[in-house]
Amino acid sequence: MPNLRKIVVQDFRNIAFQELSFSPNVNCISGNNGEGKTNLLDAIYYLSMTKSAFPAPDRCHFRYGTEGFAIGGTYAMENGLESRFSIQVKEGEKRLSRDDKPYTRMGEHIGVLPVVMVSPGDSVLVSESGEERRRLSNAVLSQMDREYMAAVQAYNRLLVQRNKLLKDYAPDTALLDVLDSRMEAHAARIYETRRQFAQDLLPVVGEYYRLISGGGESVSIEYKSDLANASLTEIFARYRERDFQLRYTSCGPQRDDFVFTMDGHPIRRAGSQGQQKSFLVALKFAQYEIMKRSYGFAPMLLLDDVFDKLDLGRISNLIGMVAGADFGQIFITDTDRARLSGIVDRITQDRAYFNAEKGAFTRLD
Repeated sequence: MPNLRKIVVQDFRNIAFQELSFSPNVNCISGNNGEGKTNLLDAIYYLSMTKSAFPAPDRCHFRYGTEGFAIGGTYAMENGLESRFSIQVKEGEKRLSRDDKPYTRMGEHIGVLPVVMVSPGDSVLVSESGEERRRLSNAVLSQMDREYMAAVQAYNRLLVQRNKLLKDYAPDTALLDVLDSRMEAHAARIYETRRQFAQDLLPVVGEYYRLISGGGESVSIEYKSDLANASLTEIFARYRERDFQLRYTSCGPQRDDFVFTMDGHPIRRAGSQGQQKSFLVALKFAQYEIMKRSYGFAPMLLLDDVFDKLDLGRISNLIGMVAGADFGQIFITDTDRARLSGIVDRITQDRAYFNAEKGAFTRLD
């Protein structure tokens, strides 16, 4: 499995320049809020996914007063060899390379360094629109399935063309027919992959939620899509007049959603903060498990402030899972160093501690 041995970060959010070496097992970053713990984890995520874990333009990640950032990492790969990855980002420009050889397309890199990140920002998966849940499913599935990623990219390009055409007061219906036909195969691939993902996810989420929460509540996931009962061309034909009036595409995979419930009720209304947090952690761990099955090895796991809003019993259950032999390299952040070390030291002696202060990180052991 890819293992991050060393990272160099320059001008990423509040990190001016930092070079750090890591444990291949557990890495703990402590410090007060706002000191840069999350920024370091996001830099690691960025190097894997070529974008931040948080939905924001790249310029929002430039350190104040700078015009770009750079991240580089040295990894021990699953074949036993080392590889160096680097990404440089400026306004309107992004360059990615492996062992000093530039990638021709960013998509070639997705899935090379598989990663799962759990953070307080995951709360939007419960509280916000389906766009956030689609974004998450795309991030997971694109790492495991290049053809799925290609289908999403192709569908979205055609969707832009279709919406542009619909903005005309007298759209060319023949051209619209051509676009609809071209989008059909991509939409079918997206739908089937997401449907299977939801099916695979459901029992694993339920089991992880039981382990974290101690049982009690029953959680479920339902995948909703316009394509559940008809093909894309049939749906587009059915709602063409509505699309003409709205002047945009009102149906299709871009409207898919994953509905999360607890005991049959929407979890955003039925679940307490602790229950919602437990569900979200279970959801991310389930995605981690599915990715591990797909790859045959464990992805990197980034746990950002996961102890927030969880009681001690749930924390103990969570750490018990993390302590298992099935997990790979792990990064954990927490504001309480004593709590973090008290938990981790019981798990393993192969760990590293870091303190974060104003975007600078000091190794403590």
